[in-house]
Amino acid sequence: MEEENKKNTEEHDILNIENLTVRFETEDGVVHAVNGIDLKLGYRKTLGLVGETGAGKTTTALAMLRLVPNPPGVVECDRLEIDGKDVRDLSVNKLEQVRGKDISMIFQDPMTALNPVFTVGEQIAESIEIHEKLSKEKSLEKAGDMLEMVGIPRQRANEYPHQFSGGMKQRVVIAIALACNPKLLIADEPTTALDVTIQAQVLELMNELKEKYNTSMIMITHDLGIVAEVCDDVAVMYAGRIVEQGSLEEVYSDTKHPYTEGLFNSLPNIKNRQRMLKPIHGLMPDPSNLPKGCAFAPRCNYATDACKEAVPKLLCVKGTHKVACSRYESDPNFVIERGKK
Repeated sequence: MEEENKKNTEEHDILNIENLTVRFETEDGVVHAVNGIDLKLGYRKTLGLVGETGAGKTTTALAMLRLVPNPPGVVECDRLEIDGKDVRDLSVNKLEQVRGKDISMIFQDPMTALNPVFTVGEQIAESIEIHEKLSKEKSLEKAGDMLEMVGIPRQRANEYPHQFSGGMKQRVVIAIALACNPKLLIADEPTTALDVTIQAQVLELMNELKEKYNTSMIMITHDLGIVAEVCDDVAVMYAGRIVEQGSLEEVYSDTKHPYTEGLFNSLPNIKNRQRMLKPIHGLMPDPSNLPKGCAFAPRCNYATDACKEAVPKLLCVKGTHKVACSRYESDPNFVIERGKK
């Protein structure tokens, strides 16, 4: 029976998004934050959503949870399903049942994600009490278990957020997110505010808990090293569009898009410490005034006049590997420097 239930749950993806668009209609103009992206995520898989600040990664995550404020935000899509449920059709009450239970989010800054006037135990217990219908006493007991699971003594459940370090606060936020064993966990830059040693501990903890609870995860980050450590698949975002997508092996070993190449060239090379870094020149375009063609063309070393005329389509090059680059549309054999063997 257990195997049959497992098979039934895996007949569909945990996440299925088609043609997601998010724009913010303000008095100063329309900001095009997300511009028609497709995402799929299988059960117990981890997707790395990579890109610079302002690429649209966090907005995409907020749209999944229907947390984009309206007005000014307008969310449109052909499909937005989480665990087979169409999130667009859920009532406010149903949506509140899904958030925290089926899908949870670790927000970017642990310093502001916690309420300063409640103990950390109360904040973990609140989610348990609401979603698992337990008494306050039982919920607080489980909150202590969750604290111990993330490496914090249960005695500290009666302490307030200001009594914890940044790394400890992030562990508390992870405990809140995993308290009800969600099927999908969204981690938005979970290690940005932490020092390197604490980053490693938090990532190791998240990996262990993901395996323990069979949780699918979306890791939002600009750090390609983190992606290599925890992700199965990668989607690279630029100016609200996915420009390259595929398995970790496909994207890292056979990089196709010039922007992804630029991200890798911006990393130091441990094997060749004499090699100079190659930063991507220029800035990401203003989302309220996107260029006519490829948004990356003004910063691209391979751009032609054709790149500035039409927005490139996301084409499948091999297996699950996809790339949105006009050069591949005109020449299937086109290869960027990083792709040359």
